[in-house]
Amino acid sequence: MKTLVLGGYGNFGARICRALSGDPSLQLLVGGRNRARADALAAELGHGAQGLAIDHSAPDFAQTLRQLGVTLLIHTAGPFQQQDYGVARAAAAAGAHYIDLADGRRFVCDFPQALQAAFAAAGRSAISGASTVPALSSAVVEHLCAGWQRVDSIDTCIAPAQTAPRGKATLAAVLSYCGEALQVWDEGRWQAQRGWAAPQQVHFARLRPRLGALCDIPDLELFPTRYAVRQRVMFRAALEVGFTQRAFALLASLHAWGVLARPARLAGLLNTSARALDFLGTPLGGMVVRVEGLDATGRAARRAWHIAADHDHGPEIPCMAAVLLARRLAHGQPHQSLPVGASACMGLLTLADFAPEFTRWGMVTDVVDEERAGA
Repeated sequence: MKTLVLGGYGNFGARICRALSGDPSLQLLVGGRNRARADALAAELGHGAQGLAIDHSAPDFAQTLRQLGVTLLIHTAGPFQQQDYGVARAAAAAGAHYIDLADGRRFVCDFPQALQAAFAAAGRSAISGASTVPALSSAVVEHLCAGWQRVDSIDTCIAPAQTAPRGKATLAAVLSYCGEALQVWDEGRWQAQRGWAAPQQVHFARLRPRLGALCDIPDLELFPTRYAVRQRVMFRAALEVGFTQRAFALLASLHAWGVLARPARLAGLLNTSARALDFLGTPLGGMVVRVEGLDATGRAARRAWHIAADHDHGPEIPCMAAVLLARRLAHGQPHQSLPVGASACMGLLTLADFAPEFTRWGMVTDVVDEERAGA
């Protein structure tokens, strides 16, 4: 299966390329605007990988995909918050499967309706959000709540390691909603809360407590309906250095007051200056998902799933779902076939599917039954 990784030498794309290289069922194309960088990574990977200079915004992009014979396109060239569906539409026109790592709320939530007809007509699968959210987060929720009678709340927090590799595009994505009023399902109704404002302390199994603040991701919109959540769906990010977390809260306030029009313009400066604070952090990051509700017996329950990723391996997590789905397509496993048409990445992977990848990178997971407040 000829597989083009778009943004293939970037922070996430290169990790996906490394994970897929050497698979005899795949012919790997490392794609991006910089031919030299694409060629360099392809040479490093070996196994017939090829570098490719390609511009996904070009009007003849679909024709280029057809000429190359691309069977699967993996789109990692974010940020997705400011993108349209041009890349996906080109993949459908070229008769290729499509997977992306999008975490933009509108991009992922609107994806199925916008692309269903095109990919159904092509007889191909298109999966958006094959990343930490909602691919892994939904797999965790479904593992924790298996058999439950009711889900009252879902609280998720990602805690990146301070010293883990960062990318300007990722920072621009999270700053795009800094201080913006976001719709959040809280107290059983939709309410407006500001992104990156009002940080709160979050506890982890193997990390020190951190301050976490609201981020705008697809789960906030998808989970209340998918899991019939009665009270709250919350998603926070908790930076390791408290000063940085408070700085983001300040930027959120400045934007809300009209002083700072576009925080995302600071992405390059903040990405560079953050390195000066690495001495205050560690290579240890992680994630926690907490759910509350009524278990299979009708008893009040609260469970949490934790993962700890040391040695700056945390950025491998957002790449795992795309790798797993690409392998599934390449190996042609009929009992695990992907749905024809367009969908957000929920219900396609189980937590057990991710387990070998966690082991590969030395990541440790815990499931903890916690005492429910007021129970």
